[in-house]
Amino acid sequence: MYRKVILGCALCFSALPSYSEVHISGFTSINAGKVLSGSGVPHYGINEATFLADYPIVSVYNEDVSFKPESLFGLQVKADLGEGLSATAQIVSRGANDFETKFEWAYLSYEINDTWTIQAGKKRLPLFYYSDFYDVGYAYIWMRAPADNYTWQIFNYNGVNVLYSGDIGDWSLTGNIYYGREDDKENKLLSDFFFQEPTREIWKDILGGVLQGSNDWLELRATVMTYTNQRFRSGEPALWNGKDERDGTFYGFAANADFGDLFVLSELNRLDLDGNLDTVMLTLGYRFDSLTPFISYSAFEQKDGDDGEDHNTTSVGLRWDFHASAAFKIQYDEVEDNSTSLAVAGDSKAITIGIDMVF
Repeated sequence: MYRKVILGCALCFSALPSYSEVHISGFTSINAGKVLSGSGVPHYGINEATFLADYPIVSVYNEDVSFKPESLFGLQVKADLGEGLSATAQIVSRGANDFETKFEWAYLSYEINDTWTIQAGKKRLPLFYYSDFYDVGYAYIWMRAPADNYTWQIFNYNGVNVLYSGDIGDWSLTGNIYYGREDDKENKLLSDFFFQEPTREIWKDILGGVLQGSNDWLELRATVMTYTNQRFRSGEPALWNGKDERDGTFYGFAANADFGDLFVLSELNRLDLDGNLDTVMLTLGYRFDSLTPFISYSAFEQKDGDDGEDHNTTSVGLRWDFHASAAFKIQYDEVEDNSTSLAVAGDSKAITIGIDMVF
């Protein structure tokens, strides 16, 4: 399947005028893992030990060693048409989806000047610090972005956005204002895991902004987004307090500090949607030349009366940059699921290893 998509991309870009410049880059992750022990979630029909490594993709490990849940292959093609105009497309083939290939990004960019850029098309929803390079495992320290924090069912949108880039004193600043919608006809996380029935998830009137600043050792990022949610389960509209839609507001803040060899990564997020949903992530790492050990903690908490979803993950891992374009990783994760009727994947202890590459 992915060969057909790649061939289609090549044919499209080969039709561009001869003065355009086409740049092709790629990334891949070959990962394997297994659950060492766990409780499962009987009310979801999950009676075996399970480790839900990635929520949006539904990457699930069990007690058998598997390469499929998190292995992937991606290509990004950018055509520079000159005079500030460019087209970008990204395709990704995931083991969790039986290596079916899909377009994750497909958008046009127009640089008005050195400060402002307008974009339109399909892009990654910039909720989190690592959203833009979520699939590129080589770009971050862990095996995957911490699942308790990166847990939403929608992670793309179709729309327009305006980018800003500038400097104030010793600080480099970037900004992003975006508007759009996403209509996921059969949302994987809700359909395959939570509700176990065909579920259509719609986020409309998405309006958000991101402001990020950095100097030589500190990076700060703040974001806010509002949207309206609609949902259909087996073709029937979901109702919240008798209404078929609800409004949500997302707030996020990230702070990363780099002291040379020692570094600290952190994120705090809140979703105001029928009550508050809070997530947190904190990672501490130290570089020993090409070796970087780290310890990380992430947590998710949502209260609904006496019920609620409450789970956290403690991770210990090592990254080895054995090549200029490749890194070997190993990570141990221990999940504690304190949820009541909204238990997600239960308690688990799991280990994963893999190699991330860019080319």
